[in-house]
Amino acid sequence: MGVNKTIIVSNRLPLQISINGDKLNVTPSVGGLATGMKSVHAEGNGVWVGWSGITEEDLDKNLKSKVNTKVKEAKCRAVSLTEDDINDYYLGFSNRTLWPLFHYFLEYTEFEKHQWEAYKRVNEKFAEVILDTIEDGDTVWVHDYQLLLLPKLIKDKRPDVTIGFFLHIPFPSYEIFRTFPWREEILSGMLGADLIGFHTYDYERHFLSSIKRIMRLEVNFNEISYYDRIIKVDSFPMGIDYNKFHKASLQHNNPNTEISELQKRLDSHLKEGKDQKFILSIDRMDYTKGIPNRLRAFEYFLNQHPEYKEKVRLVMLAVPSRSGVPQYQRLKRETDELVGRINGEFSTVSWTPVWYFYRSLPFENLIDLYASSDIALITPVRDGMNLVAKEYVATRTKQDGVLILSEMAGAAKEMNEALLINPNSFENFASTLKRALTMPLEEQQSRMKILQKRLKRYDVEKWASEFLKSLDATNQMQEVVVSKKLTSEDENEIVENFKKAKKRLILLDYDGTLVGFKDNPQDAKPDNKLFKILDDFEAQPNTDLNLISGRDKATFEKWFTQKPYNLITDHGVWKRENKKWTALEILKTDWMVSIKPILETFVDRTPGTFIEEKEYSLAWHYRTADPELARIRTIELNTVLTSMVANNELSILKGNKVIEIKSSNVNKGRAANQLFMKEDYDFILIMGDDWTDEYMFEAAPETAHTIKIGYTKTKAKYQIKDSIRVRELLFKFT
Repeated sequence: MGVNKTIIVSNRLPLQISINGDKLNVTPSVGGLATGMKSVHAEGNGVWVGWSGITEEDLDKNLKSKVNTKVKEAKCRAVSLTEDDINDYYLGFSNRTLWPLFHYFLEYTEFEKHQWEAYKRVNEKFAEVILDTIEDGDTVWVHDYQLLLLPKLIKDKRPDVTIGFFLHIPFPSYEIFRTFPWREEILSGMLGADLIGFHTYDYERHFLSSIKRIMRLEVNFNEISYYDRIIKVDSFPMGIDYNKFHKASLQHNNPNTEISELQKRLDSHLKEGKDQKFILSIDRMDYTKGIPNRLRAFEYFLNQHPEYKEKVRLVMLAVPSRSGVPQYQRLKRETDELVGRINGEFSTVSWTPVWYFYRSLPFENLIDLYASSDIALITPVRDGMNLVAKEYVATRTKQDGVLILSEMAGAAKEMNEALLINPNSFENFASTLKRALTMPLEEQQSRMKILQKRLKRYDVEKWASEFLKSLDATNQMQEVVVSKKLTSEDENEIVENFKKAKKRLILLDYDGTLVGFKDNPQDAKPDNKLFKILDDFEAQPNTDLNLISGRDKATFEKWFTQKPYNLITDHGVWKRENKKWTALEILKTDWMVSIKPILETFVDRTPGTFIEEKEYSLAWHYRTADPELARIRTIELNTVLTSMVANNELSILKGNKVIEIKSSNVNKGRAANQLFMKEDYDFILIMGDDWTDEYMFEAAPETAHTIKIGYTKTKAKYQIKDSIRVRELLFKFT
């Protein structure tokens, strides 16, 4: 086995493959991700998994073999996709559902079930290739919105593998994301990762809000507790290959460098008159980029400031994108019309206000445009990051020039020295453009100097290494977290000890341990499978089975009336033995009349909450409440109650989405203690999931086998994932 490797996964391989007869031409891609991952892939022990760009239908057996050989030589693995896959998974679901939805264009978003099925199918194809490539100790780094389901697909099969996921587009607010029909599946897919990265804190915050509201998971700062794992969420603003752009610009400005045809044209126009200025706009032709808005705003500027006619030119490069999609065709048509209208209205014999290029340009020509433009106008209506803004800054070798940047671009969060604008405000646009055109050179250089220093320091390689460093730290944290994880060896040892024992005591919590949590507590009644497990325990000789719960006596009596199990309810107030109930504690209830009205006001003010009135306690449940509001209300309620219970020998228990007020003399530990002293047990098993079960773990003898369900800090010796795993374990005893 070789050195541990990093498996990079994206929709496309970092290769351009073209077929000419039976010959293949393979060249490296020059995109942002390919550049960013170059050091991880080429210089490290990396493997890149993705689609080759050629569908199965275009490859015969011979060509397919050649493609795979070339791909492997480039340290890549190809995922085989059909034309249907590309149409439904990529052009369909990825770009007609996820892309518009995540960019807040609900009006363009389609929810087609057959495209969703294709999306799932292709994610599974990717998983197959990755699982075939993984060796022990490898790390997987999955990229972008086309592969949101992939982390879970890998984690389910290989829970030992460290997985990172990075989303290169915005994550929308909860109000947008909740409209998505398959929202739980998407979030579950992402939660397969150990570290989830976004460009900005805003996207991270939106994601965590959806996790709390839709998945109902606990979030502590930027950490999600998910079964027996902690998933970290963080922001890593992606950089560019700063030196590549800066050096290219220095070379461009070198007098010995041959001047391109485009540069000659640019120079001739700059010489035409005094104070000629170029305003640069570079985007993909995409509705998220705000191109029509920008043109209308530029038209507004020329009307407001006629003194700039024949002095400024908007040089607009729009790179073709998804030209087969109707929305993009409409956008192209609208852009063409607007350019035509503005040029028709304002042009003179020697001056055209908008130079419009609908094509992609080679790298050298991009440098021509960057180096020649006094102002860069980058005004998307929504953008994950926007690297063009950073590329412009990197090319300004004299530290002059002004960057006008939309507040809606992710890059705005780290480029405050740019002039930030609301792309929807024409007035803001016009006044900011005027400010940029009149900005003194000293101010330009002061702003540009700070921007360049930051971008140079946090370039794309730094971005990649920071993410991997954080992923490694997350992995080390997991090792600490799961240090008590119940292994199959531990299970076998506990079962063996059970079989050898002469006298056994079994203490099992109910909710969250034997059954999963339900929004309505009454829906968590025992099923036949559970009865089977408990009946088998009850039939074992020399075995005392006890269900110990915070549930009220009446509910347990109703559920288990026909069963002989020993029951302890109300956290240890009542005990049923041989089907007879006795009070373990004598308690007062007069305090309830003053506490209940307070809880009722909180129910009135907090939708999704309710009061459970037990014989000796009151519980305020907030299982279905909005998590953000619930968090505020629990703090508020806790503050109100603390001052009231102090003199009444009451305590406040914070359980799983419940606050319970009860006598401070009562807890599961006291009830368990009475059982420990009753007999000389040589085997004790205690299982529970809640904070209230910690009293039992604490009271248990050193020799007891104590098991916590789920991950939180615990005094138990072991932890296991969930109630499903509990049942699997208990089945082994019988």
